[in-house]
Amino acid sequence: MQVVSPRRRRARRFMLFCLAFVSGRSLRAGFTVGCVILAAGCAWIPPGGKRAEFISAPDMTHGLSEAREKEPLTPRRAWPEEQWWRQFGSSELNRLMAVALKDNPGLKAAAARLRQAQALARVEGARLLPFLDADIEFANERISEHGVYAALNREEAAGAHIVFASINPVSLRYEFDFWGKNRAALEAALGEAEASAAEQAEVRLQLTTAIARAYFRGVALRQQLDLAREMVELSHELFELADSRFENGITSAHSVKQAIIALESDEKREAATEDLLDVQRNLLARLMGTSPDQTRYLFANPVTIPERIPLPSQLPIGLLAHRPDLAAALHRAEAAAYRIKEAKARFLPTIDLTAFAGVNALRLTKGASSLANVLFSGSSFAYGVAPGLRLPWFEGGRLRGELSAQRAEYDAAVELYNDTLVQAIQEVADSLSSWRETRKILEAHRRLLASQQEDLDLALTRLEAGLDDRRMVVRSRHAVLAQEYMLKNLETNQLIAMTDLIEALGGGYTNDADITRSQSIAD
Repeated sequence: MQVVSPRRRRARRFMLFCLAFVSGRSLRAGFTVGCVILAAGCAWIPPGGKRAEFISAPDMTHGLSEAREKEPLTPRRAWPEEQWWRQFGSSELNRLMAVALKDNPGLKAAAARLRQAQALARVEGARLLPFLDADIEFANERISEHGVYAALNREEAAGAHIVFASINPVSLRYEFDFWGKNRAALEAALGEAEASAAEQAEVRLQLTTAIARAYFRGVALRQQLDLAREMVELSHELFELADSRFENGITSAHSVKQAIIALESDEKREAATEDLLDVQRNLLARLMGTSPDQTRYLFANPVTIPERIPLPSQLPIGLLAHRPDLAAALHRAEAAAYRIKEAKARFLPTIDLTAFAGVNALRLTKGASSLANVLFSGSSFAYGVAPGLRLPWFEGGRLRGELSAQRAEYDAAVELYNDTLVQAIQEVADSLSSWRETRKILEAHRRLLASQQEDLDLALTRLEAGLDDRRMVVRSRHAVLAQEYMLKNLETNQLIAMTDLIEALGGGYTNDADITRSQSIAD
């Protein structure tokens, strides 16, 4: 005795219905009704109005020419490079970058988000392929002697066993993607994966630029600490000279007090500089994903300011291909455009196909079962093919709500891109301006330092000639050190301005995002 599962029975009834419906005189009528039904199912997509539009980046050649004034030109090449920090020529900075790119938790989390997005894209891609599986069912049920079946047929049914088995080694399910719904879902998932990749690049860029800034500040603070300690020694010498002159009655106690104030001020500067240096060490440890103990002896030895890098002959102002945050925003907009296409396709009929092939059998017995002999006989072979059609005529406004939400999400994604682009242009302009101004300030301060050095040379000459005492030389030397202390800040500011411009230009990141394609998908 063969029994077909409810799913198989529904498939069989649907096939018989289709055959009966299209047979004979009803063929033309069935075709007409089918076309009307499909047309009705396609007529419910509401208009969406005008979509948000992308803006274009303006030209910034004038700002570049101003920033590059009196700067040597580099050869034409991709600028900045992917490992842009190597241009500064610091082996220690290169080492810090290598450790951070390996161990930073934030970068690892971004990589995990990328893997998740790529896995979701594979899930969406599976919808375009047929699903093949196999199933085996077995049931052994005893009929109650006091139940409904026993009351109807007590002699045969009361206390009997129903034994059922089904083996379907091939079972197929496939949805025909006539309207591109599943393809749009896949493209949207791929766009979101690309956005995650761009966001990972943005995390990497923010990490490397933060490390560079902290390192530059650390180098400057280490040099300033040496200068501050030397200034403390000079102030201590001035105090001793003032105290000796006071004891000999040459000067008043006021001079001693002034020397003490200057000494305490220099000691305060030394302590503050050492504290700021520890802060930069701890910041670098956090950015590298290590313990502060690992950077405790960083900058322990005398260090030099990294090399300054010149501006190139031209900058990649086409920011779209060089800003990971812009690329991420654009990919999000592109994914949202495909989500609109997917939401529109949900208004259209869904056509799918299910099929199976295998053996099944059912036995009613009060003794030993002979199900196995029947199950694997030729007469137990069963198969079924069941095409399906679903028309979303009325779903309480759910489809319209989903479409409106996707359209709003696309508009928001486009405006986010526009806002990110405006911010990027501002950051490039600010960085170019800072590059230019820090260079001018640095040149002016070096002239000031040269004048201060000349004053020290004059004091030494006057000391050798017996025209001045030791105090004038010490004071002049202290003034030179104070200007050198400030010079380290200015040199660091220029290095940071260079780093800011590199970050504003994307740090060597590139991608193949296309605004035009994103705009056309959402139409």
